[in-house]
Amino acid sequence: MIKFHIGPYIEVAIDWLKDNLGPFFDLIKLINETLINGLENLLLFIPSILLILIFTATAWKLSGKKVAIFTFLGLLFIDSIELWPQTMGTLSLISVSALISLLIGVPLGIWASRHNKVDKVLRPILDFMQTMPAFVYLIPAVLFFGMGKVPGAIATIIFSMPPAVRLTNLGIRQVPEDVIEASKSFGSTKNQMLFKVQLPIALPTILAGINQTIMLSLSMVVISAMIGAGGLGREVLSGIQQMEVGVGFESGLAVVILAMILDRITQSLGKNKSKEDM
Repeated sequence: MIKFHIGPYIEVAIDWLKDNLGPFFDLIKLINETLINGLENLLLFIPSILLILIFTATAWKLSGKKVAIFTFLGLLFIDSIELWPQTMGTLSLISVSALISLLIGVPLGIWASRHNKVDKVLRPILDFMQTMPAFVYLIPAVLFFGMGKVPGAIATIIFSMPPAVRLTNLGIRQVPEDVIEASKSFGSTKNQMLFKVQLPIALPTILAGINQTIMLSLSMVVISAMIGAGGLGREVLSGIQQMEVGVGFESGLAVVILAMILDRITQSLGKNKSKEDM
């Protein structure tokens, strides 16, 4: 049997990228670090009770009374077990990661929906991104960006981007053909059709992709903590390493509460949009 390993070639490629694109990676690190630290400092600057009330009011407006009550009690519980700074660190990390994932993923989804060749090229790449073990992404992230929050954010972006691309592509492709033909008959340009017809109709599906992107970002919390991302993941990891069951359980419960709040709020955005369309 012929033996062939691609590992050495991957290492050569990474070394070449580090040697030739160092300033580019430094710029990416600076931008991500500034965004994450800036958002975290802002969240920590606001008194916790005021921020809890803001989140509660937002949940009430978007999702109703039950989710608002859960948001208030859940965040109050996190504050009472003294995990508020870590929770805000995690929230800032996943917020920036999810935002960058969407800024890249949604345009890629639009591009794929308009060109079948692009869709065929992107599909195996997205399959690769979703099925590759998340731990593997930590290796190049650390090599390019060192330890800390930035490599954790980069690994999270790569892992959580595929749903945004797939569901944006799917949502636009599912726009009824008769609606497309009607817009063409009125003389719509491609851009007018995209922004005034296809995207508004596809918005509930796109919002489902946003929800999945945020949930996948949260699933990377503990994994990112292994390379110094901090936040709640560090507390969970510390509980595992030191066999402190209570610490691990409390921080894990805080992750669950945060995930449930974000999930209910983002889900309600899609439901509210569907009701408006009806």
